[in-house]
Amino acid sequence: MTDTAPPGIPSSAQVTLADGRVEIAPGTPPPSGPYANADLLPVPVARRTWTTYNFSALWVGMAHNTASWTLASGLIAVGMDWKQAVFTIALANLIVLVPMLLTGHAGPKYGIPFPVFARASFGVRGANLPAVVRALVACGWFGIQTWIGGEAIYFLAGKLIGDSWANASHIGGYAWTMWLSFAIFWVLQVAIIHRGMETIRRFENWAAPFVIVGALVMLWWMSSEAGGVGPLFDQPSKLGWGGDFWKLFWPSLMGMIGFWSTLSLNIPDFTRYGRSQKAQTRGQALGLPTTMTFFAFLSVLVTSGSQAVYGKPVWDPVQLAAKTDNVVGLLYALVTVLVATLSVNIAANLVSPAFDFSNIAPRRVSFRTGALITAVLAVVICPWKLYSDPQGYIFTWLGLVGGLLGTVAGILIADYWFLRRTRLDLTDLYRPDGRYWYTAGWNWRAVTAFLAGGILAIGGADFNPLLDGRPIPALSPLADYGWAVGLGTSLVVYLTLMLTSAPKGRGELRDQPTPARS
Repeated sequence: MTDTAPPGIPSSAQVTLADGRVEIAPGTPPPSGPYANADLLPVPVARRTWTTYNFSALWVGMAHNTASWTLASGLIAVGMDWKQAVFTIALANLIVLVPMLLTGHAGPKYGIPFPVFARASFGVRGANLPAVVRALVACGWFGIQTWIGGEAIYFLAGKLIGDSWANASHIGGYAWTMWLSFAIFWVLQVAIIHRGMETIRRFENWAAPFVIVGALVMLWWMSSEAGGVGPLFDQPSKLGWGGDFWKLFWPSLMGMIGFWSTLSLNIPDFTRYGRSQKAQTRGQALGLPTTMTFFAFLSVLVTSGSQAVYGKPVWDPVQLAAKTDNVVGLLYALVTVLVATLSVNIAANLVSPAFDFSNIAPRRVSFRTGALITAVLAVVICPWKLYSDPQGYIFTWLGLVGGLLGTVAGILIADYWFLRRTRLDLTDLYRPDGRYWYTAGWNWRAVTAFLAGGILAIGGADFNPLLDGRPIPALSPLADYGWAVGLGTSLVVYLTLMLTSAPKGRGELRDQPTPARS
């Protein structure tokens, strides 16, 4: 197949409603073939029902989770005070909201998930590159969150059963009962995802307020232990506001952005169920920066309190909850951790890679099979090693993640907003002979932009995987800005290549608007 773009399909194959949403025209057979299955096809307009509250609740559930807590409290552990930590996290969330809204736009408009959305820029086959990168990142996160949930079960059972559970013999550095708890939580999540997206929506709706109350209870308990709220605010910064702080601030900011960088790509997997653009835009704007900053505020205060009470910051909320002698309080705290972890892990780290793995082989891998693949790989990654060190957790893991996924976000934004002006051809996204086929299913321009952005974003880091952990000296000054460097580089390179080397007439860029109907 040559690198040309055939004429568009007849305009009657898809229709645009008065509110801008697009669907396959009534009476037209849905796309079929090797690149389509029931989970990847556009969601019909009648089933795009999520409201502003649903999206807000989704973000409350995802923001109020143990990983968010440990990210914020981890900043205290490495020397910031509460003001510095909250400032860093609030700014990161305002920044990441922008690509979140930009990439989320295609969801309610076309009803397509991320891997299908990526076909417009990477090619029908080439979309597997960003999909697999994103899926592997999500596998890592799913494993980390599952380990946290397993910890909560381990401590909860230890209080109920006694020393025989807590002091069990060790395997691989942990009690065998901890491994059992990890397995139990793993199975629980797989069982929930098996029931489908509607079950997830209902779960998020009630989990969100439950977790908020649990976090406030933790704050009340720690302030009681510290003798009031004063000591929570009085813990000084070990860095000041000089050079030591700013040296830590930039990698911390990129790490915080990297935490949500997967969701800035994942979000079409959820917005495809949106009732309107207004619902997803308002829901995300209300849900992400406000709740994440509020939750970060709670977590850094509690961690500051733990420093005042125990002499050192306890950044893991499960370990902190285990220090109480109040059995009822402990049980409530650990159940809150379980609900919070379930809420974010299923929504953020299991749904999206399930679509990604399904995209690799649509005829063989369903959404549910993709979820099972994710869950298995999450164990293979050994998440307990990633989670054991807060500094490595924030900078090493999240820096690498943010740098790579920032490159994907830059390409998607450049293609969808700058080149196509938000116009896509739904049927061609599933066709091996359509305008998104490029060369053998791959758009080499997107791959080139991805590689260029990725090398600049992570090449100068101390953990650079390209040179066995050694940095590329010339790129070291960029190491602390991985996400921004990756996004900006890939956006510029992709636009340049598409505008200068696309086939004559740039046929694949001419996604014509379709007629509207009321």
